[in-house]
Amino acid sequence: MRRLLAATLGILSAVGGFVDIGDLVAASQAGARFGMGHAWVLLVGVVGICAYAEMAGRIAAVSGRAVFDLVRERLGARVALLNLAASYLVTVLTLAAELGGVALALRLASGLPYLIWVPVAGFAVWLVLWRMRFPLMERVWGLAGLALVVFAIALFALPTDWAALARGAVQPAEAGFGWGAYWFVAVALFASTVSPYEVVFFSSGGVEERWSAADLADARSSVLIGFPVGGFLALSLIATATVVFHPSGASLDRLDQVAEPAVLAFGAVGLAVAALAFFAVTFGAALETGLSAAYSAAQYFGWQWGKRVSPREAARFHTVLLVSILLGVLVLLTTVDPIALTEYMLIVSAVALPLTYLPILIVANDRTYLGDRVNGRLLNLLGAVFLLLIVAASVAAIPLAITTRMGQ
Repeated sequence: MRRLLAATLGILSAVGGFVDIGDLVAASQAGARFGMGHAWVLLVGVVGICAYAEMAGRIAAVSGRAVFDLVRERLGARVALLNLAASYLVTVLTLAAELGGVALALRLASGLPYLIWVPVAGFAVWLVLWRMRFPLMERVWGLAGLALVVFAIALFALPTDWAALARGAVQPAEAGFGWGAYWFVAVALFASTVSPYEVVFFSSGGVEERWSAADLADARSSVLIGFPVGGFLALSLIATATVVFHPSGASLDRLDQVAEPAVLAFGAVGLAVAALAFFAVTFGAALETGLSAAYSAAQYFGWQWGKRVSPREAARFHTVLLVSILLGVLVLLTTVDPIALTEYMLIVSAVALPLTYLPILIVANDRTYLGDRVNGRLLNLLGAVFLLLIVAASVAAIPLAITTRMGQ
């Protein structure tokens, strides 16, 4: 039971990484346009993020310090400052997109314009981060996000051709949209599964929960249970979009369209469960991104930090947290479309990926911090291969966005 409860940090990281607003959009668009042709992207993303999250959790448990806390010390102030700038920009844009997702989910449930819900969402995120205890926050929002399983169940109620789904997964095709658009969607989906804030949150959360070397087994359980669960939920979004939308080649650009498979399968109950799931995963991701923005800044500058630490004792940490949420709200109040913002955010995130994952691989091999618990050969090989894929996605993201006009 203790190990099962420990896994909730991984579940929160997963539903906030694999199935946040980015994946609600990217996975559903991938299924609608290309069927199961991007299932392999999720598989690669699950394996890679498990490898790097395990490194980040091990660094936190053995050294007692979060990954970003060690980047400046290990790589120097200038490199770490570049890392911080890129990480903070991507994280704030992601926070804005997640708050937009919360507002869209509330619009789906209430019918009221989403802009009304934007400041409400921002205030609610700040209030939860300020008042709710860390373990309770993890379990409420992480486990509520598992309501997305309604999409997996919906496959049994919909006219699903399981053989066709399997063929589509092993035989990717451009489906008339062109290979440029196919690879653009692949990069966007990949970026949504390995968002930089995931490992920052997971590592810092481990320090907040006071992990030690004795907790390594629980940390690995968090990784090996939580992230595959997130990958499964994302795969169910692709599959249901394939069944409902792919035959007509529809392109999804609204959250209510993402919910349609659940509605077709279960009617009003399906809509209610889908709206709850969308709210839970985007709110959980907003909690993660808000904390990650503050974690990164405080750890770089050496400030006192932590959700558990009172605002009086960690004033600068809590100020950055509040300012980050306000910036996210202000971005949305410009009336930018949250779905379009999400698409652009994923491309920016893809470009910044190497700046997050390379330092983790370096620190995870440093005996100064980890002693004899550094990476083994197999994990280093896996980490290096995954890093090459990250670099490839980073290099390809902007050219693909330009040449395909954002995948059109």
